[in-house]
Amino acid sequence: MLRRAAVAMRAYPYPLALIARIRSRTATVARSLCTAAKAAATAAALAVATTACNAPERDAPAARAGAAIEAAAAAAPPAKAATGPRFVAGPATGDLAVGVAAAMAASSAEQRLVLVYVGATWCEPCQRFHHAVEGGELSGVAALSRITFLEFDLDRDRDRLAAAGYESKYIPLFALPGPGGRSSGKQVEGSVKGEGAVSHIVPRLTTLLEL
Repeated sequence: MLRRAAVAMRAYPYPLALIARIRSRTATVARSLCTAAKAAATAAALAVATTACNAPERDAPAARAGAAIEAAAAAAPPAKAATGPRFVAGPATGDLAVGVAAAMAASSAEQRLVLVYVGATWCEPCQRFHHAVEGGELSGVAALSRITFLEFDLDRDRDRLAAAGYESKYIPLFALPGPGGRSSGKQVEGSVKGEGAVSHIVPRLTTLLEL
């Protein structure tokens, strides 16, 4: 039996050697593929990690800008209501009391008080007072600092003024409106002519506002 086995091995040496070489090469290729797979996996993991680490750096400027805007908004002082007396044209048509009430609501949002003012282009004291307000000459009068003069023209608005209770013998007329926009009955009217007109009007306005 041993002799026959030895004869068989000598008779077929090449196939056995070839199989051994194939097995050896297969093992080598398998090891190479495994090494390559590990290298690829490591590279992919490194890329993911790099992306994750770099993302905050790219977003950081935007985040810092957003934080700066929020901080500035928090530190900004609240808007102040405009101070100083001013003229606002009253509505030229429609129910005058309704227009006055609407102006009162708008001024209240600005923490201002409405006074109905009635004047005329031919009235000298009216023009002097108007120019003093528009020129900022009365900005330092504390009692008038938040007054809005809702302006009406006697010649144009006479009937509408009367219907809302705003009547007087003289102008300029300064009247405190009631809750519905009609006259409250509290008013001052008229003034002297000449350069003393404004100084004659202002103290009486201050008294009116204290009523």
